[in-house]
Amino acid sequence: MERIKSLSQYPLPHHLISRLVFHLTRLPHPLTRQLITWFAKQFNVNLAEAKNPDASSYRTFNAFFTRELSASARPLSDNTSMYLWPADGKISAFGRTEYGQLIQAKGHNYSVASLLANDELSDRYQSGSFATVYLSPRDYHRVHIPASGTLQHMTHVPGRLFSVAPHTVNTVPSVFARNERVVAHFQTTDGWMAIVWVGALNVGAIETVWQGLITPEKGARIPGLIGINRWRGGLTPTHWSYSAPGNQDDTTKTDYIRGEEIGRFNMGSTVIVLTESPLSFVTDTALEGGVLMGQAMGSSK
Repeated sequence: MERIKSLSQYPLPHHLISRLVFHLTRLPHPLTRQLITWFAKQFNVNLAEAKNPDASSYRTFNAFFTRELSASARPLSDNTSMYLWPADGKISAFGRTEYGQLIQAKGHNYSVASLLANDELSDRYQSGSFATVYLSPRDYHRVHIPASGTLQHMTHVPGRLFSVAPHTVNTVPSVFARNERVVAHFQTTDGWMAIVWVGALNVGAIETVWQGLITPEKGARIPGLIGINRWRGGLTPTHWSYSAPGNQDDTTKTDYIRGEEIGRFNMGSTVIVLTESPLSFVTDTALEGGVLMGQAMGSSK
């Protein structure tokens, strides 16, 4: 049944559907309050922990979906040597990166190189660690940095927008490396760390705090049905360098403190963390269990 559900996604115009959702969720409408109330009840969303818990005050559905939490809602682990989980969600997989391979699901591996689409930087993560978190519709959708670091590089990789729900992850080979994604590389005291925002069906909008909306581009048109997945300049990645003099605006912030917000999804999807140094993960974290941003993920010590 999982395979059948996944096969039905192949012929879908992923980007067209996602761009329509992008525009619809940004339209102010008199029924927005009722939609948010229904959604919160349907998916068991805890609005009480939001900085603004009043459903009627959100002007658009996207404003609600990307809501900020109250300052006390996600306390950071007191153990400052610990990397933090970057987002709320369920753990899809975590562990050591072996021979440049990551675990997607049982029976499905994929390569660091295919995920990052940057041969030079991919070499740094061949024998480190990784962790994959799936954000469901009910979760908080802002992403925070697991350890303090300095932004060095970012890549936007165009691609498909398959769903990243468990049935797709279990059946579509290399789905995280096939979907559109944004990869940010940071230099930490333990070595390099990459954060990957993986886009998905209805989740074609990813933004970072330093660059703003990466995809879709501001003013981007809704693509036609022909060439639907090559509309944005084909499949060529776009790169930004923040470490070389003259390659960034002098006002761009590049230093981020452990637990600081670094970006967001405009609908639910998946975040992948890769580290150059192997991590010792917190052992009481079960694969099928949920995590909250700020909880201890693991230590390189």
